[in-house]
Amino acid sequence: MKKLAVLVLTGLACATLLFGCGNKDENVETVAINEVESTPATVAETETETESAVEEDVPPEEGMVRSPLTNEWISGDIADQRPIAVMIPNENAALPHYNISNADILYECNVEGNMTRLMAVFKDWENLDRIGNVRSCRDYYVYWAKEWDAIYCHIGGPFYILDIINDPTTDNITEAVLASDSSQKKGLYANAFTRVSDRKAPHNAYLSGEGVLKAIDALGYSRTYTDNYEGEHFKFASESNPNTLEQYEDALPATKIDLSGAYSITKTYFEYNEEDGLYYRFQGMQKGDPAHVDAATGEQLAFKNILVQYAHYETRDDKGYLAFQCHDDTKDGYYFTNGKGIHVTWKKDSDYGPTKFYDDNGNEIELNTGKTNICILEDGKTFDAE
Repeated sequence: MKKLAVLVLTGLACATLLFGCGNKDENVETVAINEVESTPATVAETETETESAVEEDVPPEEGMVRSPLTNEWISGDIADQRPIAVMIPNENAALPHYNISNADILYECNVEGNMTRLMAVFKDWENLDRIGNVRSCRDYYVYWAKEWDAIYCHIGGPFYILDIINDPTTDNITEAVLASDSSQKKGLYANAFTRVSDRKAPHNAYLSGEGVLKAIDALGYSRTYTDNYEGEHFKFASESNPNTLEQYEDALPATKIDLSGAYSITKTYFEYNEEDGLYYRFQGMQKGDPAHVDAATGEQLAFKNILVQYAHYETRDDKGYLAFQCHDDTKDGYYFTNGKGIHVTWKKDSDYGPTKFYDDNGNEIELNTGKTNICILEDGKTFDAE
């Protein structure tokens, strides 16, 4: 097992900056021009590659387009539809989750008490009838939601969220507002949520696609991307030529990624399935079976891409509320896909600017088509890959 560790960096920006606005030389063998001749085999291989690339851009059904979140084919009817980003608690009392396997992107990050909270980003959400459950906001998640121009869905939160929630560019939907600030009603639309009788409060609140639509119209939000949306987020490899990471000599074997060193309570880990090329998600804190299973679909959560993103953090008060530096120039991370992993760095330079990931040669990494789990870790924490 190879231990992955990133040391805490000193001299980082102070708390007020936590939320901005928030090549090696190679020997090249030269070949005379007349030595390079196109043979029938070379031509055939080139034609095959070209045909594969063309076929890859032909949608399986008329009107379908590539999703900017996963690069998978989706209906053209939702091409410009804004995603929703839903805050989901992650503790035994909150399990099981519903419809979380339909999320395209899943974020995980620590909150107070060494627990983690999830944020699920959905592109195709209109027909989902029970999403969650749903819990309160932590302000750093809002900055990640903004990268997708997503409508942020939550139920209240601590007073630390006021600045970002009250920002005119933040479109949020909430069932409750802060008791300490009754004048703060931005995003309030309780009818978007349903309280069920088969779960105990506070883990009994769920969101529905129908409720989101009503809230969007009632609150005057745009259903389609706003002018804040910066377009391309991830860079994807083609399906005919996926990123195997074999081009990196220092790629790590990664058939299991164990994040329990960073997530001490949830003990999240992933196991790679070579048959389908996906990483299956487990949570060691779960009672009984550790497989993270969606109660609505019966499916275990699985991802094509795993991104680990280290971030500077501070503890805000004696209750343990945290702040994470979401905007930064160059911070460490790792990218895992197809049973391997590489060291990367990440940067984010504005509220709506996407977090970009780069290999050690300074090239933006190419993700593979499919879902992505982004795990934000506190600087100085370690995790294992084997």
